[in-house]
Amino acid sequence: QVQFVESGGDLVQPGGSLRLSCATSRIIFILYDMAWYRQAPGKQRELVAVITRGGSTNYADSVRGRFTISRDNTKNTVYLQMNSLKPEDTAVYYCNRGPTAQAPSWGQGTRVTVSS
Repeated sequence: QVQFVESGGDLVQPGGSLRLSCATSRIIFILYDMAWYRQAPGKQRELVAVITRGGSTNYADSVRGRFTISRDNTKNTVYLQMNSLKPEDTAVYYCNRGPTAQAPSWGQGTRVTVSS
């Protein structure tokens, strides 16, 4: 059962922007905080940004000031606006429930490559 469907990844030049989207079920969306994670080649998956059900946000130090997480309650969708992208942002990006209540099943993710 697919719970998270990510999209929006692409190849982009350093300094560019992308917006990622994550669609999930209504029940997950209304019950849980949501988060974006990423996994770079050869590295462990890491937390990028969190948005609570009430709309509060928090970010990893590496992306704070460049990335913005948001949620559309009418579409059961979470977004990640990524600006000023750097090569070290290259990774597969995933969404899931917040870090204290991650679902065991992950989506396929969406690949972001930052390269000139």
